[in-house]
Amino acid sequence: MEQNLPLHNTCETAPLRRVLLHRPGRELENLMPEYLERLLFDDIPYLKLAQEEHDQFADTLRRCGAEVVYLTDLTAEAVADEGVRRAFIEDFLREAEVTVPRLHDLLREYFLALPPKALVEQMEAGVRKSEVQQLEKARLSDMTAFGAEDYPFLVDPMPNLYFTRDPFAVVGGGVAIHKMHTKTRNRETLFGKYIFEHHPRYKDVPKWYDRAEQSSLEGGDILVLSPQVLAVGISERTEEDSIDKFAQTVLSRSPTFQKVLAINIPKTRALMHLDTVFTMVDAGLFTVHPAILRDLDVYVLELGKGGRVRIREEQGRLADILQRHLELEKVELIPCGGGDPIDAAREQWSDASNTLAVAPGEVVVYSRNYVTNRLLEDHGVTIHCIPSSELSRGRGGPRCMSMPFLRG
Repeated sequence: MEQNLPLHNTCETAPLRRVLLHRPGRELENLMPEYLERLLFDDIPYLKLAQEEHDQFADTLRRCGAEVVYLTDLTAEAVADEGVRRAFIEDFLREAEVTVPRLHDLLREYFLALPPKALVEQMEAGVRKSEVQQLEKARLSDMTAFGAEDYPFLVDPMPNLYFTRDPFAVVGGGVAIHKMHTKTRNRETLFGKYIFEHHPRYKDVPKWYDRAEQSSLEGGDILVLSPQVLAVGISERTEEDSIDKFAQTVLSRSPTFQKVLAINIPKTRALMHLDTVFTMVDAGLFTVHPAILRDLDVYVLELGKGGRVRIREEQGRLADILQRHLELEKVELIPCGGGDPIDAAREQWSDASNTLAVAPGEVVVYSRNYVTNRLLEDHGVTIHCIPSSELSRGRGGPRCMSMPFLRG
């Protein structure tokens, strides 16, 4: 595989060559118990330890042969030009719903005074009211005009950023930039917009989906099963209309993909994305959560006459569906927690099914999911265990924390 290619991803298990991560930053220190639900968190990670764990994750990927690039760095490089940076700030303030004119002007000047990387880091962290008050330019009327008087932020933090899988997805040689299901996460896709429109290395890649669409699509629901077959979850956070549009674009413009399997999964937070219940480990080998070991509704999207997508419905067990559409002799499913209802529920909470393949039969996992990890090893899978006492508090695993840019 050419390392100079900007993007290439045609199989979940092809050797990982380049991957995008986000090292947790000050945004985690702006989590508060009162506003956890608003920010889609269940707990507050300890930043210092979360960063240490994330650094071990990045080092593991490097040892496996992957180049690690960071979201903050790529965004800063994309907005290095002052004109682009000004447009970026205006977009950000509009999407942060900063509508009070004086505060808008104040924050714009505050952001413009920062160098590109510091600017991006401040956007990620959010803006506390106390930070702007320290500028000694804001009036009391300005502060109280922006939301509730006791709400401590002018701009909310983005603590979910370290789950780089969701705001956009590399599929083949192109990228889908997503409309997120929640307002809380939708600003994250603004970074992707500027990277894939202005970064000199990535600005010319094909776009499969646009964040301006009305229906939601999230990267955790997209699995690249082979150069011909994609799977997309119909989930709590990805809607049917989005899959229709995504499939039409990819199937008509990609040189390899021939079908999209839209898999209907339960609409619950515990099973929020397809990759929380189902990931590919090797050819014919997958991890699964027991909740989908039953008959599933699957919709097969393919191009028909006139270049329009046609859809047919299938029902059946996941193993049979995968075996048929991937044209495999055999499919094995490794159940999270060994299928035991207690072990499966506990390890699902810390994303045991959410493995990240770095090569065929070689995956990165959380060390805490020892029941599932032992089963993986029993199936001949090489595992790289990383610590996760703090990272797992965000309810996402190694696959959630990574966006492959280059595989093969």
